[in-house]
Amino acid sequence: MALPSTIASHTSQPACSNVIGTVKGPGETGNQYVFITANNRQVKIGEFVYYTVTTETSDPSLKILGKISDRRLIDHLPDRIFADTEISPEAIAALVGFTYENPEIYEVSVDVIGYFDPVLGFMNPRRSPDPGAKVYLADDEMLRLVLNRKQPGTIGAAHIGSLLLRAGGAVPIALDVKELVSTHMAILAGTGSGKSYTAGVLVEELLLPHNRAAILIFDPHGEYGTLTEIQGHPRFQADDGYRPRVNVLTPEDIQIRISSLDYADVLTLLPQMSERQQAILNKAFRLLQRRRQGDFRWGIQDLIAAVREADTQVDEEGNEKLGSSVAALEWKLEKIERSPYFHNFNHLAPKDLFEPGCVTVLQMNEVSQEEQQVICAAILRQVNQARMDTQKERITPQDENYLPYPVFILLEEAHRFAPAHEPSRCKGVLRTILSEGRKFGLGVGLITQRPGKLDSDVLSQCMSQFIMRIVNPVDQDSLKYGVEAAGRDLLKELPALTKGQIIIAGACVNTPVLCQVRSRLTKHGGETLDAPNMWQQHFQRHYQQERELQQAPIAMKPPAQRVRGVSID
Repeated sequence: MALPSTIASHTSQPACSNVIGTVKGPGETGNQYVFITANNRQVKIGEFVYYTVTTETSDPSLKILGKISDRRLIDHLPDRIFADTEISPEAIAALVGFTYENPEIYEVSVDVIGYFDPVLGFMNPRRSPDPGAKVYLADDEMLRLVLNRKQPGTIGAAHIGSLLLRAGGAVPIALDVKELVSTHMAILAGTGSGKSYTAGVLVEELLLPHNRAAILIFDPHGEYGTLTEIQGHPRFQADDGYRPRVNVLTPEDIQIRISSLDYADVLTLLPQMSERQQAILNKAFRLLQRRRQGDFRWGIQDLIAAVREADTQVDEEGNEKLGSSVAALEWKLEKIERSPYFHNFNHLAPKDLFEPGCVTVLQMNEVSQEEQQVICAAILRQVNQARMDTQKERITPQDENYLPYPVFILLEEAHRFAPAHEPSRCKGVLRTILSEGRKFGLGVGLITQRPGKLDSDVLSQCMSQFIMRIVNPVDQDSLKYGVEAAGRDLLKELPALTKGQIIIAGACVNTPVLCQVRSRLTKHGGETLDAPNMWQQHFQRHYQQERELQQAPIAMKPPAQRVRGVSID
């Protein structure tokens, strides 16, 4: 069977100038081989190389792509030459007959990826290269075709940056948005590595005219407000009238209907509940659920009435007596009623949060940790139910929960909402969405600087991973088990990555790659404050004001300045 022309054009015999080494033999595993080279500059960890094979069904020969996973120096000038800093190694090498251009010989290990099939992806022919076979450096055009599931600018593509080991922009990396949002993703990075910046780039790509996504961002630090610059930006406008919208909701805009909370939500909001109080509250919730069927919207006073009923005792003479827990529960429940975020009737419905071509930023930087947990759990639960009910045609377009399109949710500081070894209101909801959301078009993106503190079950469900510089050994170890697709060879690079450099692995790319994140089109809202410059600016302003006061006429000075001026004279 002949290969498609687009692939065949890149499987012909390569030019000799691309040769960088010669195969020595098999490596330590069956999917690895070793080659010998003197070209130190091009044999970098993570670089792509290939060898060619000819099969009965392929004409011309196939390029079997591989990735350099290790290298070691096996032959070089004697160590004594380098020990004396006064001696020139070039001169000594010339005396003993070495040409100093390539005196070192390297043994390089390569993990085989396979040849690229446009329908099936990478296929491993299970044919190792013969000793003596030539190894070639993959050219930029070949990598542009085979690394990306989608080409930049096409429908369903997200141009995140370019291949790190090549010249800037030579090999753009475009993600498959369909896989990214349906199989979930995680951005894992240490503090200051650029995780929020990368998330901003992704949001920009999802809102460009060739995607037009419906996005919700849980923003605990208020870092994503600068996305409003998308509105009116020429790059985001299309001839058909498309103009993206950015809806920033401040804490004052957060409105969660009390009847959308469950027993565990309310328990999270109440301080120091005794076991008896918890039992009475649980019974009160069951009474409400049993007697108020359908879309009944109850409030705190309805729950208090149910608590009274649940803790009412009748003596032998038929007299009713309130239990000892009622007064304390009433006081605690009324505390929720006084909260600015929970209301009897007002509510942020799914229709208010999502729309294709719109990103809603839910800023929660002034909301307590417990309230953040409950708000997030309530919204996630309702959006998940909305997508299920809409997909199964259980609700009509007039319903506030009607969502006739896939949606994507970004959760910043995800380790707060799904901690590894602590109870959390969101953890169970997230596990459900991550395992079942794909069927109903509900995608989730998790962003965290502490992957070691993120629940392992939650992390393992994210099929696309974006990994940036991580130094903490505990966090590094957690990636070895939760992020299988990245490969041990690339994870070794984590401490050496600099800001904006990222390992991308999983369902959104054909094979794990090292990438340099592109520059944002909008301003980044999470920049670190420049403390020294701010101190200098404050001093300059204060000094200038002092100078102006000293030069002003005495009558114009404040009383304190007049006295000080006289004492100086």
